[in-house]
Amino acid sequence: MSSGPTRVDYVTVAPPPPRYEAVPGPRAGYVWAPGYWDWRGNRHEWIGGSWVPARPGYVYAQPHWVQRDGRWLREEARWERGPYGDRDHDGIPNRYDRHDNRGEHGRGHGDRDHDGIPNRYDRDRDGDGVPNRYDRRPDNPRRD
Repeated sequence: MSSGPTRVDYVTVAPPPPRYEAVPGPRAGYVWAPGYWDWRGNRHEWIGGSWVPARPGYVYAQPHWVQRDGRWLREEARWERGPYGDRDHDGIPNRYDRHDNRGEHGRGHGDRDHDGIPNRYDRDRDGDGVPNRYDRRPDNPRRD
């Protein structure tokens, strides 16, 4: 029989204050999930933080305890829709993103150089100062 977490609806013992944990440096594609107190073996037990794979467009909500009618309930960790979402994962929330950068084949018009101008309207895609129609290599910013 394992000594893993057991789901308990309510407990009458308040959780201790959160422990301090040094957060490691950023890790591409992951979100730091801070540690939390779990209820195991009729007592609170600290579960250390860990990296969880990121979900673009979502925000990680860590487990936390809430008090209701003198009893405590631990709400599970979950992924919540981020504020305003980010369909193309460019870091600009959809409500402020004038251009969909997912490329020509999707619903959007693409923005290869990320200058905010869709490729179909961008007269100098590589930003080298030579208009696309005169540029032998319009996607090469080195001008060679």
